[in-house]
Amino acid sequence: MKIIKEIMSWTGNILVALVLAILINAFVFQQTYVEGHSMEPTLHDNDRVVVSKLVNILDSIPEYGDIVIVDSDINAPRTFTDELTENLKNNLITSMLFKKEVEEKYWIKRVIGKPGDILEFTDGQIIRNGEVLVEPYVKEQPNYFKVKKVIIPDNHVFVMGDNRNHSRDSRSIGSVPIDHVIGKYKFRFKLGNSQ
Repeated sequence: MKIIKEIMSWTGNILVALVLAILINAFVFQQTYVEGHSMEPTLHDNDRVVVSKLVNILDSIPEYGDIVIVDSDINAPRTFTDELTENLKNNLITSMLFKKEVEEKYWIKRVIGKPGDILEFTDGQIIRNGEVLVEPYVKEQPNYFKVKKVIIPDNHVFVMGDNRNHSRDSRSIGSVPIDHVIGKYKFRFKLGNSQ
């Protein structure tokens, strides 16, 4: 009888810890990894990163230059279920057990424009609200062929990869709704021989 009580106690503690871990991963911090070269030279293919999801929970607007994870499927509404299923698919445990592809709809990009901003693209430069952006993080001289002028709507951000000539970003899908900003990049880390 004492052994059964001990097992029940341990089982209860493990379940509580598991639920807390899932909630923290779903709503506070989440790990994922970079797929592709669109954020070079800042982030590289297969870099593992930790994302703060508080920007998503608070529906706050990220700052200029913040690196964020976005759901690029901007025409589909985001739901509570999305948060939970993303957590189950993209957590540290599953990434260690299974090498899987990050879904293409999740992009890691840099915030270039916020609501109300006017962005103009000319001669390899971005002019935001009349001022030329200084962007030391950009990999090479960008070619802005198709985009001339963009006005960022309310509750949206304009995001771009640092490797501008090799990045799908807001230039192709438009401004991203704030509720599609899943989290903000905090830091990268290594797991054993993960590279």
